[in-house]
Amino acid sequence: MDFILYGNRESGHSYKVRLMLTLTQTPHEYRPVEIAMARDQRSADFQAVSKFGEVPVLIDRSQAFVQSDAILLHLAQRTGKFFGRDAVDRDQVREWLFWEANRIGFSLPNLRFAMRWVPDTKPEVLDWIRARLMGDLDRMNSEFADKAFLMGEFATIADIACCGYMFWADQAGVDLARWPNVQRWLRDISALPGWQHPYDLMV
Repeated sequence: MDFILYGNRESGHSYKVRLMLTLTQTPHEYRPVEIAMARDQRSADFQAVSKFGEVPVLIDRSQAFVQSDAILLHLAQRTGKFFGRDAVDRDQVREWLFWEANRIGFSLPNLRFAMRWVPDTKPEVLDWIRARLMGDLDRMNSEFADKAFLMGEFATIADIACCGYMFWADQAGVDLARWPNVQRWLRDISALPGWQHPYDLMV
């Protein structure tokens, strides 16, 4: 099999990659990694291919790819799917990937992590992350006021990247009802053929 994905069921970054593989009907082997385990105690095969010791890692034939958005770009180029219609689209897709890495892909997972696994996080830290997340969701809600997906009427890896942790918003103590356009966007993503919830897909 050409593709092997190392990931973890609590990792939205792993979910993004497996969702892309699933939506494109790309055959692959999934190998769970226990991220609660010290990095030097994880499986030898994972340590051998994980450049930064993190999930996800995608093996495409004999080459290892790391960092979820870089993997999404590779898969979009490899499959010819979810990358837009032309070079202009692809440039805009890349812009959204960089935005995601700096904004929603930072704020939501960090708030979720603090709320679920670090109960003694200082309130002022939570307030800072939460305020950043509110701004990110406001921005996305405005973006979806007049279009279905980030690039218009079709989904791309930009949507796959930005939705990575959104299906766990409740675990960050966030009620998405305040952002109806974001809720509608998530419903549209959920309606894509092959979509599965993170906990159903990452088993």
